[in-house]
Amino acid sequence: MSKYFGTDGFRGEANVDLTAEHAFRIGRFLGWYYGREHRAKIVIGKDTRRSSYMFECALSAGLTSSGADAYLLHVTTTPSVSYIARVDDFDCGVMISASHNPYHDNGIKLINAQGEKMEESVLDEIEAYLDGELPEPPLAAGADIGRTVDYSAGRNRYIGYLISLSTHSYKGVRVGLDCANGSTWMIAKSVFDALGADTVVIGNKPDGLNINVDCGSTHLAALQQLVKENGLDVGFAFDGDADRCLAVDEQGKAVSGDEIMYMCARHMAERGRLDNNTLVTTVMSNFGLYKALDEIGIRYEKTAVGDKYVWENMRANGHLIGGEQSGHIIFSKYATTGDGLITAIKIMQVMLDTKLPLSKLASPVTIYPQVLKNVIVDDKDAALADEAVAGCVRKVEAELGDTGRVLLRKSGTEPVLRVMAEAESDERCEEAVDEIIESMRSAGHLVRVK
Repeated sequence: MSKYFGTDGFRGEANVDLTAEHAFRIGRFLGWYYGREHRAKIVIGKDTRRSSYMFECALSAGLTSSGADAYLLHVTTTPSVSYIARVDDFDCGVMISASHNPYHDNGIKLINAQGEKMEESVLDEIEAYLDGELPEPPLAAGADIGRTVDYSAGRNRYIGYLISLSTHSYKGVRVGLDCANGSTWMIAKSVFDALGADTVVIGNKPDGLNINVDCGSTHLAALQQLVKENGLDVGFAFDGDADRCLAVDEQGKAVSGDEIMYMCARHMAERGRLDNNTLVTTVMSNFGLYKALDEIGIRYEKTAVGDKYVWENMRANGHLIGGEQSGHIIFSKYATTGDGLITAIKIMQVMLDTKLPLSKLASPVTIYPQVLKNVIVDDKDAALADEAVAGCVRKVEAELGDTGRVLLRKSGTEPVLRVMAEAESDERCEEAVDEIIESMRSAGHLVRVK
């Protein structure tokens, strides 16, 4: 599995890499696959990018032509699709979104009946069908043709669930929300207003073309300015489909996913609620997070990059919190995937329980400078296996010792290798990364630095 579906769905430029025909055929296959013994029920959500409406129609046509019923949540978040697929007995869920990518990209994320990323065995069959390796499913006829059902009630049910998770009233708390002109443009304010917060919202005027443009979790400057200019207590920034959340403290400083995981895990541990005393991270979490966790005696595990792999580890081992520095954070008691709004609610809980500002809660984590460069090589696997390259990585690691680390890995979404270094200064990071890139050049693998 990898030709179409990466670690986070089938993603690419709309009508170039991912077409309406792809969406129709995916719907055709899903409707048949889940409808072999009963009429399939499949729930669909979408973000605000212009092409999402086209893909929603194509998916619905494919599903109904195979005899399935398509339930439309309309503009909503990825975690809401996960929640509704799980609690309302759907056969699977589909989210149309390219997450933090620009508007011209889009994606199709598939979610199983348990609210988790779709099993690779099913994705393999879909890919085989898209490549013409499987026969066409039969078309439904007459009364067997499926229906398209307005299911905005499901989105409202999810909003009610979020409100129920708060352990405090937010009355008197001034909160900034950056909705990235994406999936949370209405939902986030509804939740925080219902809980009593005084909210100031930006990134809530989607036009189909401005999702993630200078806003949201990948562009925090606007939220930082909003917090400082309005004297807010905290700010939360979501990405296009709201499975990520990053924060801004009362001083206007960005708070990363690593810092959020630290403060939440510590809060849970101090109250005896961190089962297994373990936080699950990916290999990309900052060196400073691990040093801070060591100081308070919380264990950690590292997975491959992708909240899919974080969740697999959490589910297999019974861990309660895990995530990525990008803001994909999973609280397994409440969700089976990263949920930006749940993350914001949990941060509010820590602040209100402790009566401490976010700057104080995040302060024990010293984020080490990090440099990441993407390089295009002739063959990713060959470059990784080359002893000259591997030897250079070991040499740089030894030189950094306990003052930093390096990581060389394949991208799960792009045809590149990622070279990352963390150290006590930006200059030392640059030196480490460039030394490894030069080893690839000398070994004849480097095409160019992206």
